[in-house]
Amino acid sequence: METIDRIPTSKIQRASKIVQTGAKVGVNYLKYYGEKLVGSDKDAKAKLNESNATDIYDGLKKLKGSALKVAQMMSMEKSLLPQAYVEKFSLSQFSVPPLSAALVQKTFKRYFGKPANELFDEFNFEAINAASIGQVHQATSDGKKLAVKIQYPGIAESISSDLALVKPIALKMFNLKAKDTDRYFKEVEQKLLEETDYHLELRQSNEVKDACKNIPNLLIPSYYEKYSTDKILTMDWMDGVQISTFAEQNTDTEQANKVGQTLWDFYMYQLHVMRKVHADPHPGNFMVSPKNELIAIDFGCMKELPLDFYTPYFELTKPEILNNKEQFEKELIQLEILREGDPEEDRAFYTEIFHQLLSLFTQPFQQESFDFADPTFFDQITSLAEGFAKDDAVKKMDANRGSKHFIYMNRTFFGLYSLMHQVKATNVVINQYKKFIS
Repeated sequence: METIDRIPTSKIQRASKIVQTGAKVGVNYLKYYGEKLVGSDKDAKAKLNESNATDIYDGLKKLKGSALKVAQMMSMEKSLLPQAYVEKFSLSQFSVPPLSAALVQKTFKRYFGKPANELFDEFNFEAINAASIGQVHQATSDGKKLAVKIQYPGIAESISSDLALVKPIALKMFNLKAKDTDRYFKEVEQKLLEETDYHLELRQSNEVKDACKNIPNLLIPSYYEKYSTDKILTMDWMDGVQISTFAEQNTDTEQANKVGQTLWDFYMYQLHVMRKVHADPHPGNFMVSPKNELIAIDFGCMKELPLDFYTPYFELTKPEILNNKEQFEKELIQLEILREGDPEEDRAFYTEIFHQLLSLFTQPFQQESFDFADPTFFDQITSLAEGFAKDDAVKKMDANRGSKHFIYMNRTFFGLYSLMHQVKATNVVINQYKKFIS
């Protein structure tokens, strides 16, 4: 297996790696223009996407950290990216080159003063999986199987400079005005920094495990402070398969509904009872046990919902609010989508756009149960996204609107809906979580 002996950590090193990647992308475009002249534009464009996706991913996986996290987040936006990017960036969820054994030993000696094989009874130096922030190893202590997550060196220190490098690209992609975007980038930076604090993750993991103990068919590992630091986190080893593997292999609708219902209950309980939610719902963070129980891991990215955001956000899931123009606009103002001084033309434009979006995205909340296996709902989402992408008025709209809390809440629902569709849960009871409130 390919391993990494060092990670670029300085701003200059990381910027240089991104420049090298940019140069490769430039060459790909030159090839594309040449091939387009002598062949099919469709074939040339497909080849361009494949080459760019490969080169960008290969560059990011060497940087790891927030640079690779961006790829991971983008891989969840299946309706916005060409398929070549989705397929390649999806690898960042749980399949990137791990640190070498020598670098793992160095990390343990730094934080525990002894090598890993002296701290545990047994320690497997070959990583079980590796992602954007850290990699996981299997160990044993007193006969108990453990999973040990090791953070890549220098990741926390590189977050601010990585975001500074990514910012110009994001401004162009999402039509943002630089002077008004600080609150969004600060929100992302804060969450990424929290993900590098394993002491915080340990506390949040225990908090969620205790709060959600009444939800049936949900497993969350126990965490061990004795074997944890702010850069190394040790927890129970959980036997199971990645949720995406389960989705590919499962042919039993009853088991799909069991896993899907548990996933949905878990998220609704967090959102409505805890008002704090696991905001990183990609397939690498969920597994399915041999008994078809849902296993939830990695609580580094938790999003807290202040009441002044939570209330209007979920008010907009109600048909009586969606279909009442005055009430609908009131909630949009609360969520900072509409502004008190907006010209009437702008107000009407944004109201219509968000009415279309919310009328579609809130469909599951307007029914007692919902069929996430039915492709109609997801085809409508894709169609709406494609329509907006071709609409000149939408492309020119001021994207600097909306509360900063939308960033991780939208990410949460995009990821949750995607997972529910993958699992093919057909009969999910929307408000079942209320049964488990103690």
